[in-house]
Amino acid sequence: MPVATPSQQGLLGAWLHALATVVRDKGVLLLLVGAPVLYGFFYPWFYADEVLTRVPVAVVDLDHTSLSRQITRFADADPRIEVHLVTGSEREAQEALWRGEIEGYAVIPAGLKRNVVRGENAVVSIEANGAYALLNKAVQYGFAEAVGTVSAGVEIRKLQASGQSAPQARASRAPVQLQMVALFNPTEGYGSFVVPAVALLILQQTLLMGAAMLTGTWVESGQHRARATTWLGRLLALCTLGWASGLFYFGWIFVLHDYPRGGNPLGALALLACYIPAIAALGALLGLWFGNRERALQVLLFTTLPIAFVAGFSWPVEALPEPLQWLRWLLPSTSGVQASLRLNQLGAPLSAALPYLCALVALGAVSAGAVLALARPSSPDARQ
Repeated sequence: MPVATPSQQGLLGAWLHALATVVRDKGVLLLLVGAPVLYGFFYPWFYADEVLTRVPVAVVDLDHTSLSRQITRFADADPRIEVHLVTGSEREAQEALWRGEIEGYAVIPAGLKRNVVRGENAVVSIEANGAYALLNKAVQYGFAEAVGTVSAGVEIRKLQASGQSAPQARASRAPVQLQMVALFNPTEGYGSFVVPAVALLILQQTLLMGAAMLTGTWVESGQHRARATTWLGRLLALCTLGWASGLFYFGWIFVLHDYPRGGNPLGALALLACYIPAIAALGALLGLWFGNRERALQVLLFTTLPIAFVAGFSWPVEALPEPLQWLRWLLPSTSGVQASLRLNQLGAPLSAALPYLCALVALGAVSAGAVLALARPSSPDARQ
């Protein structure tokens, strides 16, 4: 019959014993400490450029006039795109797109300048690689800016020809000046959009797998049967490591890579206080369910991508099947990501994220209660 060790007596002793177990277990230590640090430094590196520039494109010039050549020059000058091919055959541009040499092309139709001079509608069609949303956006925006700039110049010259001065022509062409400012993503970069949300997934998956592996080890050795104080100490140890990782991301990684942050720092701390315990308790519950160290890692390792899709930031929630729209709330990341974007990036008040924090508290309480119920000693004498 197992006998309690001194280090396992009381909440503090159980906490210290669990931390010591993590330090001795290289696999769990790598997940709970090493992985968050490595992900924090290397994952944002892939998005260091933030915005795509100089995407290779082609121009199909069927007009062969000064206006079509001007459009080509403006397109090549746009920082989003770079003209690699100028041809008079759309078929040649299509083949280059299929071979991956370019990511899109613009077709300047024959008679474009004649239609412009006559004041008739003139259309420049743009074809882009729709398989990659970022490349498609860069091609569309790049050509739109080039054609729009040339079009504005043509309109101003027409107004000047009608007797207006250059300032009057510019004012007539755009009587209301539009200036767009990104409020919560000043660089309008992809990294600033995706990394703050993915950071919550990294915190969840590393802690979830580490907690499940550690609990699986306790199940294999028969140490999972323990009193409530022991399990609360174990969960507190897991939370301690999770909180440290969360502060590392919110307090250092976001600053290092200059991501939008700090809108509501106290709210971000409140989020971590609710988010990490929910993950730790759920990880322990899954470890009890799997009952095996390796099985916990094998199963949870392949859940990251599906969880990212149902989190609600990279894929429209409305596009998910209705059952998944409900089941996704069983994952801490669903509420955590939404609350983090509001508190840490948007600077919203705590009340705006309160429903998500309540969901995290409820999930953590239910998971912890299930752990204590499933792992309670079979008899009063069989306590650890």
